[in-house]
Amino acid sequence: MTERLAGKVIPEHIAIILDGNGRWAAERSLPRAMGHKAGCEAVEQTVRDCAALGVKYLTVYGFSTENWKRSEEEVGALMHLFRLYLKKLLKVAKEEGCRCKMIGDKSRFAPDIVAAIDRLVEETKDNTGMTFVIAINYGGRDELRRAFLRLMDKKRASGDTSLTEEEISNSLDTAGIPDPDLLIRTSGELRLSNFLLWQLAYSELYVTPLYWPDFTMEALEDAILAYNQRERRFGGRIR
Repeated sequence: MTERLAGKVIPEHIAIILDGNGRWAAERSLPRAMGHKAGCEAVEQTVRDCAALGVKYLTVYGFSTENWKRSEEEVGALMHLFRLYLKKLLKVAKEEGCRCKMIGDKSRFAPDIVAAIDRLVEETKDNTGMTFVIAINYGGRDELRRAFLRLMDKKRASGDTSLTEEEISNSLDTAGIPDPDLLIRTSGELRLSNFLLWQLAYSELYVTPLYWPDFTMEALEDAILAYNQRERRFGGRIR
């Protein structure tokens, strides 16, 4: 625990939209790929920082279903980084005792990337520290679509026509993981970008103008301090 956060409530689950890698690179006259590389390094450090603070779940938005629309060159550079940093994250996860989970549809990735994802998940499944969730080829609407298809098959087989919120939650990629307490978005953008649409219903939102590669422990502390100023009512009446 850092001195600034002494006596403060640490969110159980923090979700982060990693935004601004390209703009970070552009302001430095660097290729966009260098911004994504710096962003991967920031993810690595944030995993360590959150684990040190006692955060139990960290979910990061690494690659959306819409990101395939980017240039072939940029997508290719991102795939190269995935190959590199999935190996590095395995090392970090083992050092920090983190359990890793991937959400999204991995079927579109090359076989070697799928194998690296599976290895990361398998070799960390028994770790008892923070759970680190990586959203890649993920979209909130696509997640709901896939969940509803699974529920339709189940309901059709049983003849049951009822449907509860709990059943939907248990059919999502994040089944068994509590909803985020705090969502952090970097680069000053004010939108959810199709991220965890069901799970963020009552999360506290925090936006920083920092580009993701510039996100540090100090920035994380700022977000948590802001979180501690909120009164969470989950739709209840103001006292």
